[in-house]
Amino acid sequence: MTVVELMGAPGSPYTRKMLALMRYRHIPYRISWQSITAPGDMGHKNRPKPKVALLPTYYLPDANGEIQAVTDSTPILRRFEEEYEGRSVIPSDAIMAFLNWLLEDYGDEWLTKSMFHYRWHYAADIKKAGSILPRWGNISASDEEIEPLSKYVSDRQTGRLTYVGSNEVTKETIENSFTRFMTLLDAHLQTAPFIFGQRPSSADFAVYGQLTCLALFDPTSSAIVVSEFPRIYAWTELMEDLSGLAVADDDSGWLDSSSAMPETLLALVQELARLYIPYLKLNAEAVMSSAEMVDGEVDGRPYQQNPFPYQAKCLQWIGEQYAALSDRDKARLAELTAETGLIEALS
Repeated sequence: MTVVELMGAPGSPYTRKMLALMRYRHIPYRISWQSITAPGDMGHKNRPKPKVALLPTYYLPDANGEIQAVTDSTPILRRFEEEYEGRSVIPSDAIMAFLNWLLEDYGDEWLTKSMFHYRWHYAADIKKAGSILPRWGNISASDEEIEPLSKYVSDRQTGRLTYVGSNEVTKETIENSFTRFMTLLDAHLQTAPFIFGQRPSSADFAVYGQLTCLALFDPTSSAIVVSEFPRIYAWTELMEDLSGLAVADDDSGWLDSSSAMPETLLALVQELARLYIPYLKLNAEAVMSSAEMVDGEVDGRPYQQNPFPYQAKCLQWIGEQYAALSDRDKARLAELTAETGLIEALS
């Protein structure tokens, strides 16, 4: 079996998402840690560069066998679905697979706002991240070498807060949505060990990736999780390495659409319908009109941030996933989620 090569960082939620996923799927990998202290090191000096420098960066062959640098976790994990057999992370039921796409996207694109906000808004969190993140790239660097890097990392990341949407206007919306999602997830995990049943999905790994920061690392959000949601803290630790988890070879263990959805899952879907999809629409409108700011209302409060072109694509991809459902599956999805507002949000 081919060994997958990638570059990442322990502080990157998407790196953690994909490492945990590969462990679970028994995909062999070789990772080198990104280093800002010695950018020519780590075996990547002669590697191809990605179009956008994001983590993790995978080095995978294209259709012609040429190694390319690729960075988007969502298509990468679905490529792995085709290239590696067994232990799939996509629910076998088409309706559940669509909801999984939505929840994975929420984890990657909205829950990350909470991650970035808590890490770079509060003084204690800035201090810890500024101290630890540079050392992950070069564990042997002296304190004197790390000091200017700590300032560089902290200044750079706090300067990007407005880009991801964290500011005084959105602070309450982001923090309220975080604790509300934790409450909903905590309730759902009391019905099953994973979001879509007895085996982990790509949505589980996406949420887990953000929680490696929010629950396990950053002081302010971690204190909230430990005190109010100890189950989620424990779940995050368990998600780290599921390589030994026994799952059925026949792809059983998923929730399916043949019966009513758990109320706790419907509550999570409702959260996406009332907050996440309206946000994506608001952002897409700003991108399409070349507006300087996303300026509107999200979750009943004023919302402002810089437009985010990638998340406009996310809305487009959600629409494509929905359009790909059969008419029968669309009707059943509408029936199952009738009280959540999902279909109205998707329209």
